[in-house]
Amino acid sequence: MTGRFARDCLLAAGVTVATFVLLTTFLRFVAPVDGLSVDPARARLLVAAACGQAMVLCLRRVRPRLCLGLVVGLQVVITAVVPSEATVRGVAPLVAAYTVGTLFPARTALLLAGAAAVAEASGVIAVTAGMAPDILVTALGHLASGALSYLGATFVGSYVATHRRYLELVRVRADEAVRAHREKVRAAIGAERSRMARELHDVAAHHLSGMVVQAAAVERLIDRDPAAAKAGVAWIRGQGKETLDNLRLVVGVLRGRSVTRGGADTAGHEEGNTPVPGLAMLDDLVRTARDLGTSVEFVGEGARREVPPIADVALYRMVQECLSNARQHAPGAPVRVGLRFLPREVTLEVSNAPAARGPQPAGRASSGVGLVGMRERAQLIGARFAAGPTPAGGWSVTVTLPTGRDDAPAGSTTATPRGDDPA
Repeated sequence: MTGRFARDCLLAAGVTVATFVLLTTFLRFVAPVDGLSVDPARARLLVAAACGQAMVLCLRRVRPRLCLGLVVGLQVVITAVVPSEATVRGVAPLVAAYTVGTLFPARTALLLAGAAAVAEASGVIAVTAGMAPDILVTALGHLASGALSYLGATFVGSYVATHRRYLELVRVRADEAVRAHREKVRAAIGAERSRMARELHDVAAHHLSGMVVQAAAVERLIDRDPAAAKAGVAWIRGQGKETLDNLRLVVGVLRGRSVTRGGADTAGHEEGNTPVPGLAMLDDLVRTARDLGTSVEFVGEGARREVPPIADVALYRMVQECLSNARQHAPGAPVRVGLRFLPREVTLEVSNAPAARGPQPAGRASSGVGLVGMRERAQLIGARFAAGPTPAGGWSVTVTLPTGRDDAPAGSTTATPRGDDPA
Protein backbone atom coordinates (compact mmCIF):
# COMPACT_ATOMS: atom_id res chain seq x y z
CA MET A 1 0.00 0.00 0.00
CA THR A 2 1.57 3.23 -1.13
CA GLY A 3 1.66 6.30 1.05
CA ARG A 4 -0.71 8.20 -1.23
CA PHE A 5 -3.28 5.40 -1.29
CA ALA A 6 -3.00 4.96 2.49
CA ARG A 7 -3.69 8.65 3.05
CA ASP A 8 -6.70 8.48 0.72
CA CYS A 9 -8.02 5.47 2.64
CA LEU A 10 -7.75 7.44 5.88
CA LEU A 11 -9.57 10.34 4.24
CA ALA A 12 -12.31 8.02 2.98
CA ALA A 13 -12.70 6.47 6.42
CA GLY A 14 -13.00 9.86 8.08
CA VAL A 15 -15.54 11.14 5.55
CA THR A 16 -17.52 7.89 5.87
CA VAL A 17 -17.78 8.19 9.65
CA ALA A 18 -18.72 11.87 9.42
CA THR A 19 -21.35 11.14 6.74
CA PHE A 20 -22.90 8.34 8.78
CA VAL A 21 -23.12 10.49 11.92
CA LEU A 22 -24.53 13.53 10.14
CA LEU A 23 -27.09 11.63 8.07
CA THR A 24 -28.25 9.56 11.03
CA THR A 25 -28.67 12.69 13.11
CA PHE A 26 -30.52 14.43 10.28
CA LEU A 27 -32.94 11.57 9.64
CA ARG A 28 -33.66 10.93 13.31
CA PHE A 29 -33.89 14.43 14.73
CA VAL A 30 -34.00 17.13 12.04
CA ALA A 31 -36.22 15.60 9.34
CA PRO A 32 -39.22 14.94 11.62
CA VAL A 33 -39.12 18.49 12.92
CA ASP A 34 -39.13 19.88 9.36
CA GLY A 35 -41.96 17.59 8.33
CA LEU A 36 -39.87 15.33 6.09
CA SER A 37 -40.94 11.72 6.14
CA VAL A 38 -38.51 9.01 5.03
CA ASP A 39 -39.50 5.40 5.55
CA PRO A 40 -36.90 3.19 7.27
CA ALA A 41 -35.99 1.21 4.13
CA ARG A 42 -35.29 4.37 2.14
CA ALA A 43 -33.41 5.84 5.08
CA ARG A 44 -31.12 2.82 5.30
CA LEU A 45 -30.56 2.94 1.53
CA LEU A 46 -29.78 6.66 1.72
CA VAL A 47 -27.22 6.17 4.50
CA ALA A 48 -25.64 3.22 2.66
CA ALA A 49 -25.36 5.13 -0.63
CA ALA A 50 -23.92 8.23 1.05
CA CYS A 51 -21.40 6.18 3.02
CA GLY A 52 -20.52 4.26 -0.14
CA GLN A 53 -19.81 7.59 -1.86
CA ALA A 54 -17.41 8.49 0.92
CA MET A 55 -15.72 5.09 0.85
CA VAL A 56 -14.87 5.20 -2.87
CA LEU A 57 -12.78 8.33 -2.21
CA CYS A 58 -9.92 5.92 -1.45
CA LEU A 59 -9.65 5.55 -5.26
CA ARG A 60 -9.59 9.27 -5.97
CA ARG A 61 -5.91 9.43 -6.95
CA VAL A 62 -5.19 5.87 -8.05
CA ARG A 63 -8.35 5.61 -10.22
CA PRO A 64 -9.75 9.15 -10.51
CA ARG A 65 -12.11 8.44 -13.43
CA LEU A 66 -13.55 5.34 -11.76
CA CYS A 67 -13.92 7.23 -8.49
CA LEU A 68 -15.83 10.06 -10.18
CA GLY A 69 -18.08 7.59 -12.03
CA LEU A 70 -18.95 5.68 -8.86
CA VAL A 71 -19.65 8.89 -6.99
CA VAL A 72 -22.00 10.06 -9.77
CA GLY A 73 -23.83 6.72 -9.81
CA LEU A 74 -24.33 6.73 -6.06
CA GLN A 75 -25.46 10.36 -6.19
CA VAL A 76 -28.24 9.29 -8.57
CA VAL A 77 -29.33 6.69 -6.01
CA ILE A 78 -29.26 9.28 -3.21
CA THR A 79 -31.33 11.77 -5.22
CA ALA A 80 -33.88 9.10 -6.13
CA VAL A 81 -34.27 7.99 -2.50
CA VAL A 82 -34.59 11.45 -0.96
CA PRO A 83 -38.05 13.07 -1.06
CA SER A 84 -38.51 15.56 -3.89
CA GLU A 85 -38.75 18.50 -1.50
CA ALA A 86 -35.24 17.78 -0.09
CA THR A 87 -31.76 17.75 -1.60
CA VAL A 88 -28.84 15.74 -0.22
CA ARG A 89 -25.34 16.14 -1.67
CA GLY A 90 -22.33 15.12 0.35
CA VAL A 91 -18.70 16.20 0.09
CA ALA A 92 -17.66 13.13 -1.91
CA PRO A 93 -18.73 14.57 -5.33
CA LEU A 94 -16.83 17.77 -4.59
CA VAL A 95 -13.69 15.91 -3.48
CA ALA A 96 -13.78 13.59 -6.50
CA ALA A 97 -14.24 16.49 -8.94
CA TYR A 98 -11.50 18.50 -7.21
CA THR A 99 -9.11 15.55 -7.52
CA VAL A 100 -9.88 15.22 -11.24
CA GLY A 101 -8.99 18.90 -11.62
CA THR A 102 -5.64 18.43 -9.90
CA LEU A 103 -4.62 15.31 -11.86
CA PHE A 104 -5.71 16.05 -15.44
CA PRO A 105 -5.09 18.92 -17.85
CA ALA A 106 -7.66 21.68 -17.46
CA ARG A 107 -9.53 20.88 -20.67
CA THR A 108 -9.77 17.15 -19.93
CA ALA A 109 -10.78 17.78 -16.32
CA LEU A 110 -13.56 20.20 -17.30
CA LEU A 111 -14.87 17.75 -19.92
CA LEU A 112 -15.00 14.99 -17.29
CA ALA A 113 -16.78 17.29 -14.85
CA GLY A 114 -19.31 18.32 -17.50
CA ALA A 115 -19.91 14.70 -18.42
CA ALA A 116 -20.45 13.87 -14.73
CA ALA A 117 -23.03 16.65 -14.39
CA VAL A 118 -24.91 15.50 -17.51
CA ALA A 119 -24.74 11.84 -16.43
CA GLU A 120 -26.10 12.64 -12.98
CA ALA A 121 -28.98 14.72 -14.35
CA SER A 122 -29.83 12.04 -16.92
CA GLY A 123 -29.73 9.30 -14.30
CA VAL A 124 -31.96 11.21 -11.93
CA ILE A 125 -34.52 11.90 -14.70
CA ALA A 126 -34.47 8.24 -15.74
CA VAL A 127 -34.97 6.99 -12.19
CA THR A 128 -37.64 9.53 -11.21
CA ALA A 129 -39.55 9.51 -14.53
CA GLY A 130 -43.26 9.87 -13.88
CA MET A 131 -42.78 10.95 -10.25
CA ALA A 132 -41.79 14.56 -10.92
CA PRO A 133 -44.61 16.94 -11.86
CA ASP A 134 -42.51 18.93 -14.35
CA ILE A 135 -39.81 16.81 -15.96
CA LEU A 136 -38.13 19.75 -17.77
CA VAL A 137 -37.80 21.91 -14.68
CA THR A 138 -36.51 18.95 -12.71
CA ALA A 139 -33.94 18.11 -15.39
CA LEU A 140 -32.69 21.68 -15.62
CA GLY A 141 -32.50 21.96 -11.84
CA HIS A 142 -30.43 18.81 -11.45
CA LEU A 143 -28.23 19.79 -14.40
CA ALA A 144 -27.55 23.24 -12.95
CA SER A 145 -26.88 21.82 -9.49
CA GLY A 146 -24.52 19.16 -10.85
CA ALA A 147 -22.71 21.58 -13.15
CA LEU A 148 -22.17 24.04 -10.30
CA SER A 149 -20.83 21.32 -8.02
CA TYR A 150 -18.65 19.35 -10.44
CA LEU A 151 -17.39 22.19 -12.65
CA GLY A 152 -16.75 24.49 -9.69
CA ALA A 153 -14.76 21.89 -7.76
CA THR A 154 -12.87 20.88 -10.90
CA PHE A 155 -11.96 24.49 -11.66
CA VAL A 156 -10.61 24.95 -8.12
CA GLY A 157 -8.60 21.74 -8.44
CA SER A 158 -7.19 22.81 -11.79
CA TYR A 159 -6.17 26.18 -10.35
CA VAL A 160 -4.46 24.52 -7.38
CA ALA A 161 -2.60 22.13 -9.70
CA THR A 162 -1.46 25.02 -11.91
CA HIS A 163 -0.22 26.91 -8.86
CA ARG A 164 1.66 23.83 -7.64
CA ARG A 165 3.31 23.38 -11.02
CA TYR A 166 4.31 27.04 -11.02
CA LEU A 167 5.86 26.74 -7.55
CA GLU A 168 7.70 23.60 -8.62
CA LEU A 169 9.01 25.36 -11.72
CA VAL A 170 10.19 28.28 -9.59
CA ARG A 171 11.91 25.87 -7.19
CA VAL A 172 13.60 23.98 -10.03
CA ARG A 173 14.82 27.18 -11.64
CA ALA A 174 16.07 28.46 -8.30
CA ASP A 175 17.97 25.21 -7.75
CA GLU A 176 19.43 25.48 -11.24
CA ALA A 177 20.48 29.07 -10.58
CA VAL A 178 22.12 28.04 -7.29
CA ARG A 179 23.95 25.18 -8.99
CA ALA A 180 25.08 27.45 -11.82
CA HIS A 181 26.31 30.02 -9.31
CA ARG A 182 28.20 27.37 -7.36
CA GLU A 183 29.79 26.11 -10.55
CA LYS A 184 30.78 29.65 -11.45
CA VAL A 185 32.24 30.22 -8.00
CA ARG A 186 34.14 26.91 -8.14
CA ALA A 187 35.45 27.80 -11.58
CA ALA A 188 36.54 31.23 -10.34
CA ILE A 189 38.27 29.69 -7.32
CA GLY A 190 39.99 27.10 -9.49
CA ALA A 191 41.09 29.70 -12.02
CA GLU A 192 42.42 31.96 -9.26
CA ARG A 193 44.38 29.15 -7.66
CA SER A 194 45.72 27.97 -11.01
CA ARG A 195 46.86 31.45 -11.93
CA MET A 196 48.56 31.95 -8.58
CA ALA A 197 50.26 28.56 -8.73
CA ARG A 198 51.39 29.15 -12.31
CA GLU A 199 52.79 32.56 -11.41
CA LEU A 200 54.60 31.16 -8.40
CA HIS A 201 56.20 28.53 -10.61
CA ASP A 202 57.11 30.97 -13.37
CA VAL A 203 58.68 33.49 -10.99
CA ALA A 204 60.49 31.23 -8.53
CA ALA A 205 61.11 27.81 -10.10
CA HIS A 206 64.11 28.79 -12.19
CA HIS A 207 65.89 30.61 -9.36
CA LEU A 208 65.11 28.03 -6.70
CA SER A 209 66.29 25.11 -8.83
CA GLY A 210 69.57 26.92 -9.47
CA MET A 211 69.95 27.67 -5.78
CA VAL A 212 69.45 23.98 -4.91
CA VAL A 213 72.13 22.92 -7.42
CA GLN A 214 74.54 25.59 -6.21
CA ALA A 215 73.93 24.66 -2.56
CA ALA A 216 74.86 21.04 -3.35
CA ALA A 217 78.08 22.25 -4.99
CA VAL A 218 78.91 24.45 -2.00
CA GLU A 219 78.39 21.47 0.30
CA ARG A 220 81.04 19.54 -1.64
CA LEU A 221 83.51 22.47 -1.86
CA ILE A 222 83.22 23.87 1.65
CA ASP A 223 86.20 21.82 2.92
CA ARG A 224 88.28 21.46 -0.28
CA ASP A 225 87.95 24.97 -1.71
CA PRO A 226 86.61 27.50 0.83
CA ALA A 227 87.03 30.38 -1.63
CA ALA A 228 84.88 28.70 -4.26
CA ALA A 229 82.36 27.75 -1.59
CA LYS A 230 82.23 31.37 -0.42
CA ALA A 231 81.59 32.51 -3.98
CA GLY A 232 78.83 29.93 -4.28
CA VAL A 233 77.20 31.16 -1.07
CA ALA A 234 77.35 34.72 -2.37
CA TRP A 235 75.67 33.58 -5.58
CA ILE A 236 72.95 31.79 -3.60
CA ARG A 237 72.37 34.93 -1.54
CA GLY A 238 72.07 37.01 -4.70
CA GLN A 239 69.66 34.53 -6.23
CA GLY A 240 67.62 34.50 -3.02
CA LYS A 241 67.34 38.28 -3.07
CA GLU A 242 66.34 38.22 -6.73
CA THR A 243 63.77 35.51 -6.04
CA LEU A 244 62.34 37.55 -3.17
CA ASP A 245 62.02 40.56 -5.44
CA ASN A 246 60.38 38.50 -8.16
CA LEU A 247 57.86 37.06 -5.73
CA ARG A 248 56.43 40.56 -5.45
CA LEU A 249 55.07 39.99 -8.92
CA VAL A 250 52.93 37.07 -7.74
CA VAL A 251 49.26 37.90 -8.29
CA GLY A 252 50.33 41.36 -9.46
CA VAL A 253 51.38 40.07 -12.87
CA LEU A 254 48.59 37.52 -13.20
CA ARG A 255 46.84 37.62 -16.52
CA GLY A 256 44.00 39.54 -14.98
CA ARG A 257 42.39 42.94 -15.21
CA SER A 258 44.25 46.09 -14.20
CA VAL A 259 43.68 49.77 -14.87
CA THR A 260 46.39 52.23 -15.78
CA ARG A 261 46.52 55.76 -14.48
CA GLY A 262 44.76 56.89 -17.59
CA GLY A 263 41.94 54.44 -16.99
CA ALA A 264 42.85 52.14 -19.89
CA ASP A 265 42.13 48.46 -19.53
CA THR A 266 45.29 46.38 -19.83
CA ALA A 267 43.64 42.97 -19.49
CA GLY A 268 45.45 40.24 -21.33
CA HIS A 269 48.77 42.13 -21.72
CA GLU A 270 52.03 41.08 -20.17
CA GLU A 271 53.08 43.25 -17.23
CA GLY A 272 56.57 41.95 -16.66
CA ASN A 273 58.11 45.40 -17.07
CA THR A 274 55.61 47.27 -14.87
CA PRO A 275 56.47 48.37 -11.32
CA VAL A 276 55.90 45.79 -8.62
CA PRO A 277 52.39 46.33 -7.16
CA GLY A 278 52.24 46.52 -3.40
CA LEU A 279 51.24 48.60 -0.41
CA ALA A 280 53.89 51.15 -1.28
CA MET A 281 51.87 51.97 -4.41
CA LEU A 282 48.55 52.59 -2.63
CA ASP A 283 49.03 56.34 -3.04
CA ASP A 284 49.13 55.92 -6.82
CA LEU A 285 46.13 53.58 -6.73
CA VAL A 286 44.11 56.08 -4.68
CA ARG A 287 45.14 58.89 -7.00
CA THR A 288 44.00 56.87 -10.00
CA ALA A 289 40.62 56.21 -8.35
CA ARG A 290 40.20 59.92 -7.71
CA ASP A 291 41.03 60.66 -11.33
CA LEU A 292 38.19 58.30 -12.28
CA GLY A 293 35.73 60.30 -10.17
CA THR A 294 35.69 58.43 -6.84
CA SER A 295 36.12 60.41 -3.62
CA VAL A 296 38.70 58.39 -1.67
CA GLU A 297 40.10 59.02 1.81
CA PHE A 298 43.30 57.11 2.56
CA VAL A 299 44.27 56.77 6.23
CA GLY A 300 47.45 55.04 7.33
CA GLU A 301 48.15 54.25 10.98
CA GLY A 302 51.16 52.79 12.72
CA ALA A 303 54.77 52.27 11.72
CA ARG A 304 54.81 50.89 8.21
CA ARG A 305 56.93 47.78 7.76
CA GLU A 306 57.50 45.15 5.16
CA VAL A 307 55.09 42.26 4.81
CA PRO A 308 55.66 39.03 2.86
CA PRO A 309 55.79 39.74 -0.90
CA ILE A 310 52.71 37.65 -1.71
CA ALA A 311 50.75 39.39 1.05
CA ASP A 312 52.00 42.77 -0.15
CA VAL A 313 50.66 42.15 -3.65
CA ALA A 314 47.44 40.50 -2.41
CA LEU A 315 46.53 43.43 -0.14
CA TYR A 316 47.16 45.85 -2.98
CA ARG A 317 44.91 43.86 -5.31
CA MET A 318 42.16 43.72 -2.68
CA VAL A 319 42.17 47.51 -2.39
CA GLN A 320 42.07 47.71 -6.17
CA GLU A 321 39.08 45.33 -6.30
CA CYS A 322 37.23 47.25 -3.57
CA LEU A 323 37.72 50.57 -5.35
CA SER A 324 36.53 49.02 -8.60
CA ASN A 325 33.44 47.60 -6.87
CA ALA A 326 32.67 50.93 -5.22
CA ARG A 327 32.94 52.71 -8.55
CA GLN A 328 30.63 50.16 -10.20
CA HIS A 329 28.02 49.52 -7.52
CA ALA A 330 28.04 52.72 -5.46
CA PRO A 331 28.84 55.49 -7.95
CA GLY A 332 29.39 58.82 -6.27
CA ALA A 333 29.72 57.33 -2.78
CA PRO A 334 32.82 58.34 -0.77
CA VAL A 335 35.28 55.55 -0.01
CA ARG A 336 37.60 55.21 2.97
CA VAL A 337 40.76 53.09 2.78
CA GLY A 338 42.31 52.37 6.16
CA LEU A 339 45.68 50.63 6.62
CA ARG A 340 46.82 49.94 10.18
CA PHE A 341 50.16 48.44 11.17
CA LEU A 342 49.76 46.92 14.63
CA PRO A 343 52.49 45.07 16.55
CA ARG A 344 51.37 41.60 15.47
CA GLU A 345 49.03 42.20 12.55
CA VAL A 346 48.23 44.43 9.63
CA THR A 347 44.61 45.45 9.13
CA LEU A 348 43.19 46.70 5.86
CA GLU A 349 39.65 48.11 5.80
CA VAL A 350 37.90 49.54 2.76
CA SER A 351 34.40 50.91 3.26
CA ASN A 352 32.04 53.03 1.23
CA ALA A 353 28.90 54.99 2.02
CA PRO A 354 25.55 54.14 0.39
CA ALA A 355 25.35 54.77 -3.31
CA ALA A 356 24.43 58.31 -4.31
CA ARG A 357 22.39 56.84 -7.17
CA GLY A 358 20.69 53.54 -6.37
CA PRO A 359 20.68 51.50 -3.17
CA GLN A 360 23.08 48.69 -4.12
CA PRO A 361 26.30 48.79 -2.06
CA ALA A 362 29.72 48.16 -3.47
CA GLY A 363 31.08 44.66 -3.52
CA ARG A 364 27.68 43.07 -4.02
CA ALA A 365 28.32 41.97 -7.56
CA SER A 366 25.70 39.97 -9.34
CA SER A 367 27.93 36.89 -9.51
CA GLY A 368 29.84 37.33 -6.25
CA VAL A 369 33.06 36.30 -8.00
CA GLY A 370 34.89 39.48 -6.88
CA LEU A 371 34.32 38.62 -3.23
CA VAL A 372 35.30 35.01 -3.92
CA GLY A 373 38.58 36.17 -5.44
CA MET A 374 39.37 38.41 -2.46
CA ARG A 375 38.51 35.64 -0.03
CA GLU A 376 40.83 33.27 -1.91
CA ARG A 377 43.65 35.82 -1.81
CA ALA A 378 43.14 36.28 1.93
CA GLN A 379 43.19 32.52 2.46
CA LEU A 380 46.36 32.24 0.38
CA ILE A 381 48.26 34.67 2.62
CA GLY A 382 46.73 33.37 5.87
CA ALA A 383 44.63 36.45 6.57
CA ARG A 384 41.14 36.79 8.05
CA PHE A 385 38.56 38.14 5.62
CA ALA A 386 35.18 39.74 6.33
CA ALA A 387 32.79 41.56 4.03
CA GLY A 388 29.24 42.80 4.46
CA PRO A 389 26.89 45.76 4.66
CA THR A 390 27.46 48.54 7.16
CA PRO A 391 24.76 49.86 9.54
CA ALA A 392 24.59 53.02 7.42
CA GLY A 393 23.73 51.04 4.29
CA GLY A 394 27.17 50.98 2.69
CA TRP A 395 29.65 48.14 2.29
CA SER A 396 32.82 47.21 4.14
CA VAL A 397 35.68 44.80 3.49
CA THR A 398 38.17 44.01 6.27
CA VAL A 399 41.34 41.95 5.93
CA THR A 400 43.50 41.15 8.96
CA LEU A 401 46.96 39.73 8.28
CA PRO A 402 48.76 38.23 11.31
CA THR A 403 52.47 39.02 11.19
CA GLY A 404 53.53 37.43 14.48
CA ARG A 405 56.36 39.87 14.99
CA ASP A 406 57.11 42.90 17.15
CA ASP A 407 59.95 44.14 14.98
CA ALA A 408 60.99 47.71 14.41
CA PRO A 409 59.54 49.63 11.51
CA ALA A 410 61.03 49.11 8.10
CA GLY A 411 59.57 52.23 6.61
CA SER A 412 58.11 55.57 7.46
CA THR A 413 54.98 56.33 9.42
CA THR A 414 51.96 57.34 7.38
CA ALA A 415 49.12 58.72 9.46
CA THR A 416 47.82 61.65 7.49
CA PRO A 417 44.23 61.44 6.24
CA ARG A 418 43.88 62.20 2.58
CA GLY A 419 40.76 62.74 0.55
CA ASP A 420 38.77 65.09 -1.54
CA ASP A 421 35.55 64.80 0.51
CA PRO A 422 34.68 63.55 3.95
CA ALA A 423 33.42 60.00 4.16
